Parts: sequence; structure tokens; C-alpha cells
Amino acid sequence: MDETERIATSPSSKGRETSEFLMRIVRTLSHSADFEQREKEKARIDKAYKQSDKKLGELVTAHYEDLTKVTQDFSRMSKCINDSRERITKIREDLSSCKTLLHCKRDELRRLWIEGVEHKAMVALLDQVELIKEVPVKLDNFIISKHYLHATDLLVNAVAKLEKPLAGIDALRDLKAELIARNEQLHETLIEELNKQIYAAVPDQSVSLKRSSSYRRGSNLTKQLSDPECKQTKPTELLKPPEMMDLNKEIKEDLNGNPEENPAHFIAVLVEALFVLRKIPDSAEGIKSKIEPELSAIVARTSQQVVDSYAQQGESLSSQNQPRFLLELLENVFHQFRNVARMHKIVLRNLQRIIPTPEETVDEVSGVPVRNELLYDMNDVWSKIQAVLELVLREYLDVQTSSRQRAPTSFDEPSTDINSYFSKKKPTKSKKISLFRFDASIHAMSTNSYVDDNMTFDTGNLFHVNLLSEVGLGKHQMEMCKPSVNNITAIFMPLEAFIKEVEDAVACQDGTSSLQSFVTEFIQNIFLGQVHATVSSSIAAATKGFDALRHVVDHKTQKDLGVTRPLLTSTVTVDRNIRKLQELMQSLPTYGDQFLNMICNILKEYRDTCNSAYRGIVQIESDEKRVISATWAKDEDISRFLRSLPSWRSLQMSERQDLSKKLCSEEEIRTLNSKEALILISNLSSEAIIPQQEIITDVTQMRTIANVHESLEWFAGRLRQFCELLSARSPNSMNSIELSTREYPPVSDKSLESLKMLVKDFQDLAEICLLLLHLEVRVHCFYFLLPVAKQSNYAGPIDDLDPDSNVLKLNKDLSAMEEMLVQSLQPQKFKYIFESLGFLVSSILMSSIQYLKKINENGIKKMCRNLFAIQQNLTNITMARETDLDHARQYYELLYMNPDDVLSLIVEKGPDYSYTEYVSLFQLYQKSHPHIKPANLDTLLHKLEEVMNKTQNGSST
Repeated sequence: MDETERIATSPSSKGRETSEFLMRIVRTLSHSADFEQREKEKARIDKAYKQSDKKLGELVTAHYEDLTKVTQDFSRMSKCINDSRERITKIREDLSSCKTLLHCKRDELRRLWIEGVEHKAMVALLDQVELIKEVPVKLDNFIISKHYLHATDLLVNAVAKLEKPLAGIDALRDLKAELIARNEQLHETLIEELNKQIYAAVPDQSVSLKRSSSYRRGSNLTKQLSDPECKQTKPTELLKPPEMMDLNKEIKEDLNGNPEENPAHFIAVLVEALFVLRKIPDSAEGIKSKIEPELSAIVARTSQQVVDSYAQQGESLSSQNQPRFLLELLENVFHQFRNVARMHKIVLRNLQRIIPTPEETVDEVSGVPVRNELLYDMNDVWSKIQAVLELVLREYLDVQTSSRQRAPTSFDEPSTDINSYFSKKKPTKSKKISLFRFDASIHAMSTNSYVDDNMTFDTGNLFHVNLLSEVGLGKHQMEMCKPSVNNITAIFMPLEAFIKEVEDAVACQDGTSSLQSFVTEFIQNIFLGQVHATVSSSIAAATKGFDALRHVVDHKTQKDLGVTRPLLTSTVTVDRNIRKLQELMQSLPTYGDQFLNMICNILKEYRDTCNSAYRGIVQIESDEKRVISATWAKDEDISRFLRSLPSWRSLQMSERQDLSKKLCSEEEIRTLNSKEALILISNLSSEAIIPQQEIITDVTQMRTIANVHESLEWFAGRLRQFCELLSARSPNSMNSIELSTREYPPVSDKSLESLKMLVKDFQDLAEICLLLLHLEVRVHCFYFLLPVAKQSNYAGPIDDLDPDSNVLKLNKDLSAMEEMLVQSLQPQKFKYIFESLGFLVSSILMSSIQYLKKINENGIKKMCRNLFAIQQNLTNITMARETDLDHARQYYELLYMNPDDVLSLIVEKGPDYSYTEYVSLFQLYQKSHPHIKPANLDTLLHKLEEVMNKTQNGSST
């Protein structure tokens, strides 16, 4: 294609390029020499034109639908644009006409505007009159819906309008007198509602709600109850802390909402309404006078609610010794006391908002200076709360008996105003001496006078009499559970949280409240000693005795613990007691170090018990000498080597890791197995025979060792988790471990380090037990297989073809160990015990060829029968064909061939065995065939060395 055609067919020729193309064609036709050339050029152009036209037609045909759609869209858009232009023109003309008409009517519009203003003023005055007439109805509606601020503002504004703007209207005179009377009634209503909000802000259904959740109480309980701002009902969820209240924020009411939905805001509304009515001093005095009786009524009312709640479901509190009833009582009391205190804070903050400073102001009416001071503070509230709670705790923690045996201790704060009440009762209690009693008299059994008189000598009972007399309840109805020192575990956390609130709210002289002093003395002097005695007796009963470490738990306990293999009963018992102490660490976090020291002491004793039991199994009689496997398991070099093997490392891998991933190649594993076999053979094969007392002949002892391993490994794992949680809570820890909701308290580094060392001791003993089992099985192989070559005859008659008796004993021994260990060990550990055992057996029998004095064909068959019998047994145990025993059988089958044929086989296929193994083979062949002279043997060995060197060099190249 020439340049002209290329330009004509080029898809990039546009605009100017097209014009240049046409000019080029004209010049070509003009400069043509003859007519024929012009005709050719013309024909070529026509051809190109036809091709272009054809291509254009094809393109139009191919894109006909798109071309049609574009054309239609263009037409529609063009029509819309034209219509919009016409509408804009019409709007512009209409605006111009309006402007002209408004300009013409300007004076008339101004007159109409002035008349409208006058009419609005008249209508507004009439509206005020109508609104004033509707005030009583609106006021009743606001009071019914408890929108007191709107009611107060409406009433005050209405009275103000009647006294000034509408004072001249005689028709409103009776309405004015009525509204002034309603002012006094509204004041009384506001006072009553304010007291109700302070002491009855917690709904009655809080008891049932907290009761229904008490059965699900777990780790969240501690966190919730330790939070001073814990919100457990819908009203208190919206209760804003008084310290966070914005005193400058204007108090408003929402007529569309429930005023009591937010108690804090509702109290602010009530105080604001009282301020609008100018009744603040009278209101503060009324609040102060209600503190003491209302607190007493809360405890009595809550006790009765708990009793009634359980009585409806048929539960009797007096017949059960469950501290959950006491916990529920205290939770409800704390909950309500917190709200009472919070409500008082809200009231005081609102009073401070209204009376910001104690500066003197001048009364507007009398002109006398008045000092603006609040009539009560929070110390009055907290002092009475502490006194009530102390009396409740003294009864339910059974402190009365112990308090009679030692000098009474005062736990009351000097700031309380009821010290004289308590100090007057305590001495009489300790001095009371009963000379004789009339419990069984008819008079005592028929009346309650004797009980009433006796109760007056008990501070706790006096509390019940005084407190419950207001609501008509008896002492038996108040008992949530039997008094016990163990009740402290259920109530300690909420009690400490409440004590912290008290200490933060009340400035104590010595930094400790009376409640805290009482609880501290009780735990240190009574509770800790009882816990230690109980745990010690439980563990002693499970660990003492000859068979203490042989008993395992039943299947139900095993299933509950989530384990697949039996655990020692003693280990489970120790673990349960440890768990109890861990729960006590969580229940009583302040004494975490004391409980952790108890745990460490228990673990030390149990570690010594396990070590003694282990020594009793592996130690030979009373000597210091141990069985061979135990000695090797303690040997650092052998233990370190065994722990470096892939089979051991696979046991240490986490369950989340891919266990199918090979740690080493098969060749590397074979090399390591051969090294293990070489170490064992070098230590044992030199001996003539292994003494029976140096192996564990009782398979039940191996089962015991397996149970000890599984138990201690499981126990160490649980202790390790405990250590991780304690480490995360350590003050010096920088770990970001996600903790459970119920956290452990921080403990000392020394105690934590001691616990970690004990965990390591248990883990080490568990690993030693597993290594011992691994080695013991292999020592048994040596024990039975070494005599096979050293003591048996392999040059006997033709009928002596049965496997060696020691081989049969080995199979029986391996089967017995399998039967015991498969029930006691996990599958991967059972695999570790019997893994690579075939390689060891083949190595023992191949290395034992040096001890054979002579062998014939019958002896070769007998040795092959030995290998086959062991292979069949191991295959049944490991469920895998032991190819290493095939390798050993093929080794002995080489004895069927003469040494020259063996050398030829090595040259042809390469060596399958080592040089030493071939030498031992040739030496046995020479001893079995006396016609082969020693000189010929030396020649064969020389040829063997040359062949081995040549094949090794050839394989290396």
C-alpha cells in the first residue's frame, strides 16, 4: 500500500489531515504525465471510496440501535431546553407585572397593616383573660401528670398577672383568691413528693429483679457491685452523678415525657419549684427530720420483700444455710442506700445551686441579714447508714460468740451522733451472766415475753426489735440465712465497694471507717484460720495413705472435668481446694497474698508427696539405685537429646498449630532414631544381661506413672493459666492479656515467683514420667532381646523353627503395656511411647549378630520368625507396618548367599547396610562355614572395603 492509500485508510486522519489528503490527490492528478495514469489514479480512488462507503455502511448497520438511541435522546433534550426557555420568559414577564401592581397599591397596604396591629393588641388582651380563666384546669392537669415546674410557673405567673396587668378586672377577683389558696396546697404537695423521691426512688420490683439474676451471678457481679455508680434499674440508669451536674444549666420540663423517668432531673424540678415558691428553708428542715426513720424502714421493708419473694416460690429461708439470701438482702439494701445518698447529694447540689455561697444576704421583707447555710450535710446520712449495716453484719457473721470471749472493740466513728447508743449496749452484753434458765418451763413455751426480754441483751436483736417494731415484723422473719463466718465470702465484694464509697464520702480521722475496721478484724482473727484448717483436712484425707496416688476419679467426674484419660483422685482433690482458694482470692481480693501463700504451701506438700510416690516406684528397694529408665530420664544429656527429637517436640505443639506439618524429613527422622538407638545400644548391649530388678516388671506401676503424668500435666496446665492471670494483674506487668470479667487481685512478686517455680516442678515431674515410660519400653526390649542372640542356639535341628521364647515374652510384655497405657495416656502420647520402636528392635537384633557363635539355614529362618513375630505385634500396637523390621529380616537373609554374591549385589544395587554390619555378616558366615579360612575372610573384607568406597564415591559424584 502506497502513501496515498495509507493516509486514506488511516483511522487517525482527522480535520487538517483530511484537507491535506485531498490536496495531495489533486496535485497527483495535475502532475500526471498521460491520461492512462490519471485513469489509474481515479480508479484507485474510486476503489478506496467504495471500500470506505462499504465500511461506513457496516458500521452504521452494526451500531444502528445506539445511533437511533442517541438521535432520540438528542431530540428529547432539545425539546426540554426549548420548553424551559419559554417558561423562564413567562415567569420573568409575570414578576414584572406584579412589581408594577404592588407599586400602585402601596398606601392601601400600609393602612391595612396598621389596622392589623391594633386588632392583634386587642386580641392579645382577651387571650390573657381567657388563659387566666383556664389556669385552675391546667394546674390540676399538671399536678396529676406531676409536671410541677410548669404548675408552679403557671401559678406564680397567673398570680403576678392578676396583681399587676389584670388587677383592674373585677371579674377575676374570685379567681385570684382561689389561686392564692392553691399556692399553699402546691407547697405541701412538693414537700411530700420530694421526700418520696429521696427514699422511694428505688422501685419495689428491684428485689425481684435482683433475685432472678442472683442465680446467674458470676464474674459480672464483682465488677457491677464494685462500681459505685452501678445502675440496676431503669430509673437509676438515667441518674446522673451529682458531681457532674451542670449547675448553670436551666431546669426545664418535657411535657411529652414521664417526669419520674429521670429522678435527678425530677428532684431538680422539685427544688426549683420550691425555690419559685420561696419555701427552701422549710423544705430542708423537713428532709433532715426524715433521714433516721426512713433508713430504718428501708432495711425492714427490704427484708420483708426478700422473705415474701422466696415464700411465694415455696422456699423457706430458715431451713436453708445459703448466703445468697443474705447477699440479696445486702445488695438491695446497698442499692437503696446508694440511691438514698445519691438523692441527698442531688438535693444538696440543687440547694447549692440556689444558695451558692454562705454569705449573708438581706431579707427583702424584714431587712434583717440572713446567713445562707444548708441545714444538713452528707455526714448525717452516712453515719446512720454505717450504724445500721454494722448491726446487720454482727448477726449474720456470727460474731456474737467470739465477741463474748475477748474484750469488746469499738468500730464506731467519732463523728456519728449515735455513739452513746452503741457504747451503752456493748458493756452490758459482756457482763451478762446467766445463772439459770427457764427455757423448758410452760410459761416460757407459751409466751414470747422471755424471748423479748432476752433479745434486749443482744445488740443485734435489739436492732431487730427497734427496727421491725415500726412495720410489725418478727425476728424470725428477718433471718435470711443461718449465721456463719463463711457468709463473708458472698458479701465481701459488695461490702468493700460500699465501704469504699463511705470512706470516700466521709472524712475519717484515721482514714478507716468503722465498717472497714470491723470487717478487717473479723477476717484476720476468725475467717482465715478456719479456711486453712478446712482445706488442710480435705487434702490430708485425699493424699495420706498407701494407695492415695493410685485411685483415679470416676467417669462422671472425668466427663465434668473435660478430660479423656483418668486423673488421680488426689490431684483432683488438690485442684478443687486450690480452686476454692482462687475463688476466695476473687471474693476477698484484699487478702489475695494470704490465700496465695496458702496455695503455695499446699502445692509444696503435694509436690513432695508426688516425688515420694515416684521414688517409691522407680527406686530399687531401699537403696539409692534406681531402675535404668528412671536413671536415664534424670540424666541431663540423655533427657536433653530425647527432648530435641521431633516426636517430643510434636507433643509440645499447641493444639491450634498444624500438627500434620512435618518437623523433619523422613531421612532426618531416621537419622535421629538411629542416634537414639545407638545411644541406648552403647549403654546396654555391652552387659551380659539386664537384672530384673532394674526394670519395672509390674505393668500396673506403669499405669500409675501414666496416671501421674496425665494428672500432673493437667494440673500444671491449670496452674499455668492461673499464673498467667496473676502475672497480668501484677503491678510490674506490661502484658496486655485479656482478662476474664472476674479478675484476680494483684499479688507480690515473691509469691508469684514461688508459684511459678512450683508449676515448673509439677511440669518437670510430668515430663520425667513420660520420658520414663518412653525409655522403660525400650529397656524392656533390651531385657528380652539381648538374650536372644547371647543365649539361644541358631545352629539347631530342622524342627527348631519357632520364635525364641524371649521374643514371645517381649510380645506378651508389649501387649500388656499397650493394654495399660492406651487407657491412661492420650493418643499422641501413646504414639510417642511406641513410635520408632521397630527401628530400635531391628537395630538390637542386627547389632546382636556379633554375639551369634554359629548359624545355619534353620537358624536364619528362626531369626526371621523372631522378626516377623515382633513386627506383627508392633503393627497391631502402632497400626502401621514396621518396615525397619523388614530391613533387619533382609539383613539376616543375606546369610543364605555366599560373600561373593553379596559383594556382587552391592556392586549392582549399592549398599543397603553399613560397612560394620557387612563385616559382622561376613564374620558370622565364616564362623558358620569352617571351610572358609581366616585369610580368605581378610581378602573378602578388603574387597568389601574397596566396593564400599567405590560405591560411596560413585554416589557422591
